[in-house]
Amino acid sequence: MKQTWRWFGPRDMVSIDDTLQAGVEGIVSALHHVPTGAVWTPEEISKRQQEIATMKDGSASGLAWDVVESLPVSEDIKKQQGYWRAHIANYITSMENLAAAGIEVICYNFMPVLDWTRTDLAWRLPTGATCMRFDLADFAAFDLHILARAGAKDDFDAALQDEAARRFAAMSEARKTQLAENVVFGLPGAAENFSLEDVRGHLAEYDSISEDRLRQNLLDFLAEIIPTAERLGLRLCCHPDDPPVPLLGLPRIMSTEAHYQALIDGVDSPANGITLCSGSLGARPDNDLPGMMERLGDRVHFLHLRNVKRETNDLRGSFHEAEHLGGDTDMVALIEAALREEARRRAAGRDDWSIPFRPDHGQDILDDHGRKAQPGYPLIGRLKGLAELRGIVAALTPRVGA
Repeated sequence: MKQTWRWFGPRDMVSIDDTLQAGVEGIVSALHHVPTGAVWTPEEISKRQQEIATMKDGSASGLAWDVVESLPVSEDIKKQQGYWRAHIANYITSMENLAAAGIEVICYNFMPVLDWTRTDLAWRLPTGATCMRFDLADFAAFDLHILARAGAKDDFDAALQDEAARRFAAMSEARKTQLAENVVFGLPGAAENFSLEDVRGHLAEYDSISEDRLRQNLLDFLAEIIPTAERLGLRLCCHPDDPPVPLLGLPRIMSTEAHYQALIDGVDSPANGITLCSGSLGARPDNDLPGMMERLGDRVHFLHLRNVKRETNDLRGSFHEAEHLGGDTDMVALIEAALREEARRRAAGRDDWSIPFRPDHGQDILDDHGRKAQPGYPLIGRLKGLAELRGIVAALTPRVGA
């Protein structure tokens, strides 16, 4: 399992020097400044590779850009509206340019409108650490009273509506503004940020798009790009919904094992794969992460290892980002399943036997509180998580025979 680290580029509060000292073996990055739908040019790709390969003093880091996260899929592609055909053509050109630069793994997602949703980006724990959190009642307060979405009442039972009303009435104006900003924060480092009016506009355009229609749009997109991926030796891997339940009346198509099986069956190619994110999928109590790794492992091209603590056992409930070994997912069992998959691949002679993983998210601890890094991406919190994950890998590898 190759240890990688997500890096947002030169503006990241964590430097390449820092990642090297953390002991990582590769970098996960993206051209966040390039607008969604535009081509990633060879020049911009090469520039990012050089930034990764160079330390502050100009010496070589020895690190390379191993995984793209994310090559974003435009809303036009997801909805099959507007410039979607041109955006697919640009996506294919970007894939060609990445392959020419020697990069083989591309992570993407197909979440409508918002890439992930949290109500708190720095929720304080009893230890003094802070973490990201999804509070269902606060989210309902946002949906019902701040966004004021038509039809929102249909998504919440009477008790939750009452609690949301009480929460909203007690909120200061500053908290209302903060809650709205947190919910629409979107993908870390993205070139675009949505306003409430932007969100309302996108939601209106999804009124006529069902879950089945969105899934077909994804399969249509893959049918266009996977032949190129096969020709170039690329491995694409779709990230799950986060949280993995319907929100804002939007369809969700990457939330369960059945969803991923439909993805694999719909475009049956080794190039069409999975980003198995234990944090996103683990927020849903009916997802068996070690079992998913066992059953779907042949198509797992990238692993996000993080943990969440569900605050209820409801299918849709509140949760917060836990320590990597402290949440509801059995991380030891998941890593053991991943190592077994690697052993199967090596025995089969696969070149892609090593599955890259990164310590996803992390609690802000110690000096993280003063660094103001991207929410969820502190230096020390992730380093702690990587150390814990590295220890599991080291302990299990001799037993599994990976």
